[in-house]
Amino acid sequence: MEYENNEFEAETFENVNFTGQSFKRSAFIDCRFENCNLSNVDLTKTRLINVSFNNCKMLGLNFSNCDTFTFSFNCKDCQITLCVFSEMDLKNIIFDSCKIYDCDFYRTNLTKAVFDNSDLQNSRFKNCDLSSASFINAVKYEINLNQNIHKKAKFSVPEAISLLKSFDIEIE
Repeated sequence: MEYENNEFEAETFENVNFTGQSFKRSAFIDCRFENCNLSNVDLTKTRLINVSFNNCKMLGLNFSNCDTFTFSFNCKDCQITLCVFSEMDLKNIIFDSCKIYDCDFYRTNLTKAVFDNSDLQNSRFKNCDLSSASFINAVKYEINLNQNIHKKAKFSVPEAISLLKSFDIEIE
């Protein structure tokens, strides 16, 4: 099937290996991806509108290359590794129970974003707006409070203690 320069509406993709495919200039509207491998998919000018990813592998994706007009998606139980979300408006995005490893969030609007129950190992947040974002039961995040807006963001103990790392203090 050809995925480049195409439009998909209300489609469900199950158990599909998209590795290395091109989604260039395509639109996915009200679509669901279930148990798919989206490793190294080219997202140049791709439109994602109300898309859900469930139990998907997402490796090396540059979401910053997407067409951001009416851009919206959510992820549940996904493995998201080496992906770029920089300089994007991801207000209200949901990453529920995901493994988000080595991803970049630079100058990203994550207002009201949800990272609940997610593992954020080695992911980087810099100059982000995390206002009212939720990190309830999230683990392994390193967020420098001096480099991000964090008003009313929600965190859980004991992992929230890692937020003090940026203040160069000792806790005993």
